[in-house]
Amino acid sequence: MDFKVTLTRSLVKAITFRILILIADGFIVFAITHRYDVALAVIVLSNISSTVFYFLHERVWNGVRWGKIRTEVSKI
Repeated sequence: MDFKVTLTRSLVKAITFRILILIADGFIVFAITHRYDVALAVIVLSNISSTVFYFLHERVWNGVRWGKIRTEVSKI
């Protein structure tokens, strides 16, 4: 049985993933610079661009058939 991943699912996955990365990036940049303003600027700019690229990447891969296996659901 085939299924298609919805646009909304891809968007929610991208947003939740970026939240996790935003937190990690914030800790790393602040640990290196000890400046909140620099850490904030880096994580905002980096995460906006990364979210867009991840979302586009997810949508492209949704159309790739490689690695997908069609399965039948058996009714017992």
